[in-house]
Amino acid sequence: MFRCLGVQKVIQAHGKQCNSVFVLREYHAKHGVFGYRPKKAPKEEKVSNKAFQNRIHNANLLRLVSAYRDHGHKRARIDPLGLNAIEEIPSLNPELYGFSGQDSTRLDLQGILHTWTESATITDILKHLEDIYCGPLAVEFHQLVTEEEKEWFSRQLEQQHGEALPVDRRKELAKILLESQVFDNFMATKFTTVKRYGGEGAESMMGFFDQVFRQAAEDGIQDVVLGMPHRGRLNLLAGMLNFPPELLFRKMRGLPEFPDGVQGSGDVLSHLTASTDLQYDDKSVHVTMIPNPSHLEACNPVAAGKTRAAQLHLREWDYSQEEGDSQQGDKVLCLQIHGDAAFTSQGVVAETLGLADLPHFHVGGTVHLIANNQLGFTTGAERGRSSRYSSDIAKMIDCAVIHVNGDYPEEVIKATKLAMSYRQTFRRDVIVDMLCFRRWGHNELDDPSFTQPVMYKVIRGRYDMGKSVPDVYAEQLVNDGLLTKEDVAKINADCMAKLGDHFSRLDSFPPQARHLQKQWTGLVQASSQITTWDTGVDANLLKYVGAKSVEVPSDLAVHPHLQKTLVDVRKKKMEVGTGLDWATAEALAVGSLLYQGFNVRISGQDVGRGTFSHRHFMLIDQDDDRMHIPLNDISDNQSGYLEVANSCLSEEAVLGFEYGMSIESPQNLIIWEAQFGDFFNGAQVIIDTFVSSGETKWLLQSGLTILLPHGMDGAGPEHSSCRIERWLQLCDSKEDGVDGDNVNMQLVNPTTPAQYFHLIRRQMVRNFRKPLVVVGPKILLRLPAATSTLEDMAPGTFFKPVLGDQGADPTRVTRVVFCSGKHYYGLAKEREARGAAEVAIIRIEELCPFPMEAIREEMKKYSKATEFIWSQEEHRNMGAWSFIHPRFENLLACKLKYAGRGTLATPAVGVGEVHQAEAKQVITDAFA
Repeated sequence: MFRCLGVQKVIQAHGKQCNSVFVLREYHAKHGVFGYRPKKAPKEEKVSNKAFQNRIHNANLLRLVSAYRDHGHKRARIDPLGLNAIEEIPSLNPELYGFSGQDSTRLDLQGILHTWTESATITDILKHLEDIYCGPLAVEFHQLVTEEEKEWFSRQLEQQHGEALPVDRRKELAKILLESQVFDNFMATKFTTVKRYGGEGAESMMGFFDQVFRQAAEDGIQDVVLGMPHRGRLNLLAGMLNFPPELLFRKMRGLPEFPDGVQGSGDVLSHLTASTDLQYDDKSVHVTMIPNPSHLEACNPVAAGKTRAAQLHLREWDYSQEEGDSQQGDKVLCLQIHGDAAFTSQGVVAETLGLADLPHFHVGGTVHLIANNQLGFTTGAERGRSSRYSSDIAKMIDCAVIHVNGDYPEEVIKATKLAMSYRQTFRRDVIVDMLCFRRWGHNELDDPSFTQPVMYKVIRGRYDMGKSVPDVYAEQLVNDGLLTKEDVAKINADCMAKLGDHFSRLDSFPPQARHLQKQWTGLVQASSQITTWDTGVDANLLKYVGAKSVEVPSDLAVHPHLQKTLVDVRKKKMEVGTGLDWATAEALAVGSLLYQGFNVRISGQDVGRGTFSHRHFMLIDQDDDRMHIPLNDISDNQSGYLEVANSCLSEEAVLGFEYGMSIESPQNLIIWEAQFGDFFNGAQVIIDTFVSSGETKWLLQSGLTILLPHGMDGAGPEHSSCRIERWLQLCDSKEDGVDGDNVNMQLVNPTTPAQYFHLIRRQMVRNFRKPLVVVGPKILLRLPAATSTLEDMAPGTFFKPVLGDQGADPTRVTRVVFCSGKHYYGLAKEREARGAAEVAIIRIEELCPFPMEAIREEMKKYSKATEFIWSQEEHRNMGAWSFIHPRFENLLACKLKYAGRGTLATPAVGVGEVHQAEAKQVITDAFA
């Protein structure tokens, strides 16, 4: 298909004398390719036959060049194993465009090909195009949206083709590759039975890292946030990221990576992390390798989120209050490494890519490397994906892809430079797809020939002939006279000796705790006691913040309903200080934290207004869609800001992103709200591998707050329960011992706005950070009985893990009903209707850590009680029953009776009449 751009280039090349419509009309009349017939031909100018033929040739040459730019990668020499035959691409056949390889006519290249000369024969042109677009480096850029980006790639490739790396860089590259190989050989010798997931076959990846870090420093980037799976991870840690080899060896010996006195279980060898400063001449860059679980690609959104938070910390672009020419990503780069099989198949990849250019989530372009082994665990590419390339999923965001053969280290460097330059120019994601291989199987103890005999026959043959990538490249430099064989031997010997020296100090090397440094200085690990924190705020400040939370600029047209039910009502509530609902308490908590200098970010689907249209952190002008966030105008010298991130319809990537933001700085309160409570299960991998276990595995504290609307209100199986039982099972609360603040995460089910207010503030006021899961309300958002006063939030007040029954007469109580969450209000209403003065209702507001002492103090009040009941609206195999029951028996010597729904396979029934009958029975059972 002839492209409009091509016509423009022909016109540019020949000026006014080239009538493109005439050329095309005559060409089509002769060749009948496009079936194009203009309704009215323009006035034809008289041209010579030679000039006419030149124009035809130029048009055809443009089509040929365009074909190479668009399709040359399909027959590029990017497979180091040569298992895939070079594909013949019909559109690259010069005869299709009327050219013969024997034609010696010189063709005009101006405006068509960015090259070294103004004209060339078709033979020279074809060779040049083959070298550029079908060699060991090939680029897919036809999917890019803008012509500017396409033109940039074609210019970069065609003008810089053939440029050699400087001699010093070639020597450095050889040293990097050889040292990576020596490291693998050393580990294989010393630890023969340990799975280390070495870099053999992918050593050129080390060249990629060196170029990224070096170029980042040159570009003025201060921080690189790196997310990476296990393949070659140890090589990078020990080789470039200054990770102590002694600590690595200790871990391989089965010794802990944490010093005595630090609470943590640690993680496997291939999940170790590092944070270090790298120096390149007079410039430096800080590199942080974030921890990763074994769930491949799960660290992608975490790396992106941490990058965004680092940009917040440095007040970059979106977070800057200064006018200027800065762009997102000037100071912080997100670098993500992937495996080919996982990148193709894991859903979190698509979810994370979908965040790339969204407001509140874009980071100024991520540089990706696919370490393409051409093999999954044991599955070949032909069974592992349905697309040509493992990178094809990235075309959903029109991402440029640079394919490169890992057998050519210098081409890998060129691919990396190209990717970094593109990212710096356009601030968009870009992928380097480095095709390589694994010398061993999925790990060093696996035999891959069971399932891939042909591939591994080729790989073994390479090593039998001493043809590893580092050896071949070093030999090339020896042949070029840049190194001697003695130089190569010295590099190998020096590296081996250095590793041996580190190994000899293994037993005397003390591990260090590095988890509470820099911006985390001053925080501590949580204690084994449950502590109380004064989270109250002066009433006058709360009134001020409350009024500011609904203050509207004079030129903003507020929705009439919100003006009446939100703005006017909240101002009146602030004046009287009573009847404060859930949204008001939330605004007061957030606003007071902003006033103190903390940053707050709330993210999720429709969080700006809230799923139940209760929050309205942002007000939208009804005339022009302008957005205004009142809490960001609390004071003129405000330093803490609220970011309202209405997200795309994703759970896993978005929650991973928010977790990544939360581990960057303790000054940021990061809140994620599920649209409905049960929607968290779309992010279960993030919850299992990061949120619930991140601190014990990696000593990473996180104050991430998760809001999960919950309630058995007749919404059916999928919009009722946030699966309290699952969260409690993930908690490391003890059923035969006393809990403290050092549980892995907190789970609360508050019943009043004031309790919620204190919880939000407690997340920032304490001297440690823990994930907080709030079983959030739905009907309580507007329930008149569920309101609070400013007095409930005054100085000296705090969150209470247990709320006793203030209206019960202890001398008359014979039955004590324990419950949690909004179920309390149904029980209280039923007690009032029955006049059941013998019943006391105690609310357990915090389920984990289990508040044993607070419950015991309440129970002491009722010496005449003979019945103790746990009442819940969830089904018996769900909710908190299985968590509560053993703790009451083991810790409080109290045998509870159960009052609630029976067992069920789904969280709720889908028939309205059945739901109503169940709801009634649940209430009456507590009083039966």
